[in-house]
Amino acid sequence: MKVIVDYDLCESNAVCMGIAPEVFEVRDDDHLYILQEEPPEELRAKVAEAARRCPKQAITVED
Repeated sequence: MKVIVDYDLCESNAVCMGIAPEVFEVRDDDHLYILQEEPPEELRAKVAEAARRCPKQAITVED
C-alpha cells in the first residue's frame, strides 16, 4: 500500500493526523508530512479512514 497526498488540495487541517498519527503529521510550519509512504498492512484501515474523511479528498491509497 502506498499513500499519496495531493498537496495542491491539502489544507493541512490534521483530520488525517487525528485518525492515523503513525502515518500523517502536521508540523508547526502548518504543512502535512507523510511519516510512512508505505505503511504496514495493519494500518490499512486507519489510512483508508483518513483518506475517506479528508475534507478536501487530498489523500489517495494505492495497492
